[in-house]
Amino acid sequence: MKRLSPARDRAVHTRVNGFTLLELLVVLAILGLLAAIVGPQVVRYLGTSRSEAAHVQARNIAASLQLYRLDMGGFPTQEEGLKALVQAPAGHPEWNGPYLAESAALNDPWGHPYQFKVPGEHGEVDVFSLGSDNAVGGTGEAKDVGNW
Repeated sequence: MKRLSPARDRAVHTRVNGFTLLELLVVLAILGLLAAIVGPQVVRYLGTSRSEAAHVQARNIAASLQLYRLDMGGFPTQEEGLKALVQAPAGHPEWNGPYLAESAALNDPWGHPYQFKVPGEHGEVDVFSLGSDNAVGGTGEAKDVGNW
């Protein structure tokens, strides 16, 4: 068996272990196609997950309002707001809270404060978020989400 020169032997060995430009371009094209197909699905999923989180949080706040009502004999006034679930309103010694662990729970996933209405249109009390656009109505991620 004929032996190659050491320089030529290294050149053959290097070529075998490396990737060609064509192979790299094929891999990049495949990754680009995957990103184009999967990317919009991930964005759509993230949008619906915020809406779902807002729905669950609104139901938790509504449950906390029911506990507040049991202790206080009624729901907080609009002036007291949902902060009455975290901090005792002035002049209410019967307050037995906090009914929510932290005041950050009073903000929806988009950073806007939750709103509530007593009596509600959908039940005894409505807790709702106006969605990503913070305006009444909307579709998709901008849709109003509540405890109903």
